[in-house]
Amino acid sequence: MIIDAHAHLWKKQNGIVGGKPVYNVGGGKSDFGGEIRQMMPAYMTDGENSAERFIANMDYALVNGAVITQEYIDGNQDKYLLECKEKYADRLRICALYEEKPLGDMSSFDGIKLCAGRLQDINLLNHLHPFEVAAENGKFISIDLADGDEQTEMMRKIAEMFPELRIAVGHFGMVTREGWLSQIRLAEYKNVFIESGGITWLFNSEFYPYPSAVDAINEAASYVGFDKLMWGSDYPRTMTAITYKMSYDFIEKTDKISEADKKKFLFENAEKFYGFNNLPTLTKIRNMVED
Repeated sequence: MIIDAHAHLWKKQNGIVGGKPVYNVGGGKSDFGGEIRQMMPAYMTDGENSAERFIANMDYALVNGAVITQEYIDGNQDKYLLECKEKYADRLRICALYEEKPLGDMSSFDGIKLCAGRLQDINLLNHLHPFEVAAENGKFISIDLADGDEQTEMMRKIAEMFPELRIAVGHFGMVTREGWLSQIRLAEYKNVFIESGGITWLFNSEFYPYPSAVDAINEAASYVGFDKLMWGSDYPRTMTAITYKMSYDFIEKTDKISEADKKKFLFENAEKFYGFNNLPTLTKIRNMVED
């Protein structure tokens, strides 16, 4: 069993970065604030990052469940994610996007996403509303912090204010940036976990099988333990460089992590944190290059 703690879906990309628009231009490419970037694999020619494509990737890679987070660069996908959850309630957990204004009806969402490093006001103590809503309604918080320790003291205060609120810090603390361990050490609080969405992006210059990423995972575990760490893919942007399966099988294949800790990292911690149950059992499909 495997759970992906950090993936994205969108019906139509209509986002913003640095005050400039982000939108599909075909062939998996997007105008990214004035620069053309390969946003998705080139065969996603219609610009849709659909749940159907993702579920097909999950089935092939034997990923049983996934958490759909959000990003300002994709635009608000709340409406589409509700449709996705209705179709795939057994496979997906979904986040509503916080946009520095009061949140609407959260009853059908599982969590709330904060793109903390992209907030106009980066003082998290001025954004207690989503934390209050999540705490009062049994939701989780998914949060991507600014690089390094710029927001970690604020997060410590919030973790103390809401000791029962489940908080997942994304992008493995922006592991290749200075001060990343300050984000990892937030998981010293019992309610804070770390997920690795984007770790293959951050170590892309090294590329598969990402030995330095494995070392970083072990270093993080030396501070907070493998019980507080979860795998995430950052699908589909990372799929412009690797396959979906490659985003986790470098963990399965390494001999630097024990089998028990691999199970925690790839499945057990996320199952408990996100409340997955009754996930389907998947069957491996032999592909055309396998004997």
